[in-house]
Order: sequence, then C-alpha cells, then structure tokens
Amino acid sequence: MTTALTTPARPPAPAPPPPPSPPGDPGQPVDLAALAARHGLVVSGARPSLGVYIRRLWSRRHFITAFATARLTAQYSQARLGQVWQLATPLLNAAVYYLIFGILLGTGDDVPDFVPFLVTGVFIWTFTANSIMAGTRAVSGNIGLVRALHFPRASLPLALALQQLQQLLFSLGALVAILFCSGEFPRASWLLAVPALALQALFSTGVALAAARVAAATPDVAQLMPFLLRTWMYASGVMWSIDEVLADGRVPGAVAALIRYNPAALYIDLVRFAFIESFTADRLPPHVWAAAGLWAGVCAAGGFVFFWKAEERYGRG
Repeated sequence: MTTALTTPARPPAPAPPPPPSPPGDPGQPVDLAALAARHGLVVSGARPSLGVYIRRLWSRRHFITAFATARLTAQYSQARLGQVWQLATPLLNAAVYYLIFGILLGTGDDVPDFVPFLVTGVFIWTFTANSIMAGTRAVSGNIGLVRALHFPRASLPLALALQQLQQLLFSLGALVAILFCSGEFPRASWLLAVPALALQALFSTGVALAAARVAAATPDVAQLMPFLLRTWMYASGVMWSIDEVLADGRVPGAVAALIRYNPAALYIDLVRFAFIESFTADRLPPHVWAAAGLWAGVCAAGGFVFFWKAEERYGRG
C-alpha cells in the first residue's frame, strides 16, 4: 500500500501592526485642527484678518502702481496709433451719441451747451463702466498669476481700477480742449471736479472689487455685465437731461428719485456743475454731495470687505 505524502498547511501570515495612534484617548476621533496647530501647521492661503490684509496690501502698493502703469502702456501697444486711442475711443463714442441724440433725435435742443454736456457725461461714465468691466476680469484674467504667487488678491482689481483712473486723467486733456472750444474757460468751480472724481473713483473701485468676487465664482457675469452697464448708462443721463425728462411729472416719484440719486448720475452731474457754466446748482438734486459721499463710502468699504471674505477661494476652482 502506498502512503500519500501531503504538505503541511502554512500558518496564516501575521497581520501588520496597526499604525500608532495620535495622542489622545484611544477610540476617540482625532481633532486634525488641534493636531496641526500643535505642530505649527497652518492652512495654505488662509484668509488673514482684515487689519493684516490691509497692511499687506499697503506693503504691495508699488506693485499695484507698477502693474496698473504696465497695463495702461500695453493696452494699445499693438495698434498703429498706440496711446492715441485713449483719447480717440471716448471722443468717437461722444461723436456717435451726438449724431444720434443731438442731431437725429434732437435731444440737445432743450439742453444748453449740449456738446460739453454730452462729452463730459461720456468721459465720466466711461471711467465707471471700464472700472467695473475690468473688475469682472481681475481674477479670471490673471488666473496664472493668482495660482503661481501668494499675494493679496485685492491687488488685482485695485490695480485695474487705478489703471482706469490713470486713463481718465490722461483723457481729461481732451475734455478740457473741447470745453475751451465750446467757450468754457477755467474758473474757481473747476476745482470741484477734484473731490467729485475722487468720490467717483472710490465708488467705482468698490463696485469693481465686488464684481471681481462675483465673476471669479460665476464667469458668466462677465458676459452679462455689458448689458447691465448699457442699461445703467441710459438711466444715468449721459446723453439726455434728467431734469428735462422728469419735469413733466409723468415718471412716478420713487422712480424719479432712483434716477436722480443713482450714483453714476450724481458723479456725472457734479463734474458737469464744475466744468459747465450753464449747468447751475439748481439742476443738482438736494444734498448731492452727501449722497455722493455716502455712495462712495458704502461701496468702497462694502466692496473691499466683500472681496476679502473670499480671499482663500480665488484660484482654487
């Protein structure tokens, strides 16, 4: 009889030892935040406090200024006329509006000094509209910079708003030349344009900051913004007199107040009051400076805080 030889079964391999438990009670969930804090670890790109954020922005003021200047210089570098387009663009817009509203529709018949009235409105409105449009592209248009470097993200919309302010100051030379040709010459009231433009710059920057955060989360806003701005322009008296339209009382009182005190109309009218002699104080709404200052302060502070609240989310999508 042959006996079958069998191989004895191998004993099962021992299980690997469990990983060492972190300090704490066994069986309890680990507090990762406390563990990271114990070892000095912090969240990458965490939002600093508002005071620290403002100090970091101030320390990068030279970058903001240089970035704005470089963008302004490069804006028309590929065009044959170069920086001439900084003056030509608002002038061509004003010429088109004059053809349509001043000649074809006869809007300027009831407006004294319609040419300086229209050109001033176009130049001032263009500053606000371009600042807001630049804000919608501040983060998405510089996403490589946002993802590659660590810096306060508000530097980008602030730099782009500063670029538009630089362009406005450059374009004021053309506006002054048109005023001269229209019989408007320097007088003491021209100094009022300085605080009016300063308030407008604060307002536009605040709205640009808010638009930058919204557009960073929802890119479609950048496509919708031109339509919103065009509607806002037509409601702001850029090419027509608010007083003449509201004089007959057909517009309800609440709507009339919204039109008179909408911030774009306030800043346009303040600059018109400064530059155009026939645009007298009785054409301004009551408490116009207080309203303009309130819009500027609320929008500048609110837009900045609104943007800062999402600091750690920019470039993470």
